[in-house]
Amino acid sequence: MAKIISIHKGFDIKMKGAAEKTISSIPVSGVVAVKLSDFHNVVPKMLVEPGNEVLAGQALFFDKNRPDIRFSSPVSGIVNEIIKGEKRRITEVHILPDKSGISYIEFPKMDISSLSKEFIIKLLLESGCWTYIRQRPYSLIANPEDVPKGIFVSCFDTAPLAPSLGYMIGLERENFQSGLKVLQILAEGRLHVSLPANLEQNQSEHDFTGIPAENIRRFKGPHPSGNVGIQIHHIDPIQKSEKVWYVHPQDIIIIGRLFREGRYHAERLIALTGSCFVKPAYAKMISGQKLDSFLPGSLSKENCRLIQGNVLSGKTSHAADFLSYYENQLTAIPEGDKPEFLGWLQPGFNKLSLSRTYFSWLFPNRKYELDTNMHGEERAFVMTGQYDKVLPMNIYPVYLLKAILAKDIERMEALGIYEISEEDFALCEFVCTSKIAVQKIVAEGLELIRVEG
Repeated sequence: MAKIISIHKGFDIKMKGAAEKTISSIPVSGVVAVKLSDFHNVVPKMLVEPGNEVLAGQALFFDKNRPDIRFSSPVSGIVNEIIKGEKRRITEVHILPDKSGISYIEFPKMDISSLSKEFIIKLLLESGCWTYIRQRPYSLIANPEDVPKGIFVSCFDTAPLAPSLGYMIGLERENFQSGLKVLQILAEGRLHVSLPANLEQNQSEHDFTGIPAENIRRFKGPHPSGNVGIQIHHIDPIQKSEKVWYVHPQDIIIIGRLFREGRYHAERLIALTGSCFVKPAYAKMISGQKLDSFLPGSLSKENCRLIQGNVLSGKTSHAADFLSYYENQLTAIPEGDKPEFLGWLQPGFNKLSLSRTYFSWLFPNRKYELDTNMHGEERAFVMTGQYDKVLPMNIYPVYLLKAILAKDIERMEALGIYEISEEDFALCEFVCTSKIAVQKIVAEGLELIRVEG
């Protein structure tokens, strides 16, 4: 029986607008884009020019610093435009999809159990699917020449309004199992799979047959227990000079399609969540899909904040944007641009609070329609102990953040900078009395370590 790891620190933010388990297929938009902002520390070298015809799975560009890592087109069609920003740096590649449907480059279909690690890496690189394998620290695309201390997969998500990963896996069980077999070969016995203490709907123990029992962990507790970074910390913490790889279950499904179907099929199941959606549900989309191809008529309010991801660690977006490469959730909540009269003096039965400031603590299971109002502004960094209550890691968060602000690399390393990512500190930012941009500080610290380390 898998070992259960209990997480006691954290907090579940209960919100209205969870996705119903119904699925709609979104037609491919008139323009599909691959955004360079989705890939950290990648310097693109183009392989195509405007006017070139491409197939799905054909490389558009590669990383100048690591030429083996290629980035493929999610659709077939014509390269329409290569967008450049400051200093002529490439920011987006736009493709006009074929109206008759998607045509794919054909890759070999083979029995995974008979393949070598070297062949699997070669096929993943050629198809562009290697980009779904990322490393900690730094959340970069993994280097195929590295030997990680382990590969980690989190099969559940505890973020606010998070999609049901068990539901997603159950819809494409065979592709998921094939993808896991690929990761088992790459991991050479060091594949770690995390499950919730109680399996989600559509999840089955049989999905993980073949993985040694000691490599399966069950987690119990509030958010952020579903974060892969928290799981790595409790299973096999990262030390200096060590690297681990991690893969999201939906990306495992795409890898499984490559080996079972012989094609790079970049379709994803996206959870449309939040109180501003008329009908929160799931939608099948191609990676890079333009959001305004389906948003008109989907939102119940005009003044909404559109977020790619969850409300804690997602990025603000807009209708003219494109679906990000690794995204599995779109959230729409009301903008908090209206002042509150005597806000702190009201009893607050409908206001979320982690303390007993409001009487809402009497209703622990109530769901809230939250907006983007910060209820304050940034002020002096105060030692309150709030961060320690929601961060289930054996580190000192405030001291680490201060070391980052001071750019003290030696102290940052001693305080555990290699173990963290921005999303692990998202709850700290949410509960912060001083309204400190905690995730931004963490990102700056990790970049400093990467560059100087």
